[in-house]
Amino acid sequence: MTTEHIVQAYDDELSRLTTTILQMGGLVESQVSAAMEAIKTRDSAKAEKIISKDREIDALETAVERQVMKMLALRQPMADDLRAIICALRISGDLERMGDLAANIAKRTIALASLTELPALPGLNSMTRLVQVMVKESLDAYVDRNDSKALQVWRNDEKVDEIYNSLFRELLTYMFEDPGRITPCTHLLFAAKNLERIADHATNVCEVIHYIATGERDMGDRPKADTTPLLVPEE
Repeated sequence: MTTEHIVQAYDDELSRLTTTILQMGGLVESQVSAAMEAIKTRDSAKAEKIISKDREIDALETAVERQVMKMLALRQPMADDLRAIICALRISGDLERMGDLAANIAKRTIALASLTELPALPGLNSMTRLVQVMVKESLDAYVDRNDSKALQVWRNDEKVDEIYNSLFRELLTYMFEDPGRITPCTHLLFAAKNLERIADHATNVCEVIHYIATGERDMGDRPKADTTPLLVPEE
């Protein structure tokens, strides 16, 4: 096989690896969106589909692992290529965890389906929109190897934390004022925490993109507000 063919085959493998990552990312985006829509409408049937679909994200993570192992064994990449391949493995791990957290939100939907009323939480809608943007733009930054875009997403993590802290205080107020709301508010609190964790993983992806683009691991101190802990252990 000529050198030109070897290089082309290697480029094709790198392209397939990127495509698999983007397939994962697309599924994660749709899962997060569907999970938050399901919890607003308390649609348990939709929630069950979200939980079931999480297996597809797991399967794609396994596919990434196999592609990476094959490339490391056969191609023995070096320098920038080695960094990009190893980082794809790290990104797939963060995406898989985002999928798990979306499924956790869906499980809260099932628990809430039998309740007649939920408190209006405009902050949760704002948080949802911001997290969705973070996930999408982190993937865009990965495709373009765009460190500047990754930095913008990275900085938004602090805004998500601030909204979460506000939601935490609001939900606690509802629980103190009306003990009958303790159950739904607790489930919503877990959903919000899972959403906040999805933003953390999107931020992780951006740190990996920075490393791919620059070779530098350090982006400085993460601009992260201290989040109020849950009253019981996190899922």
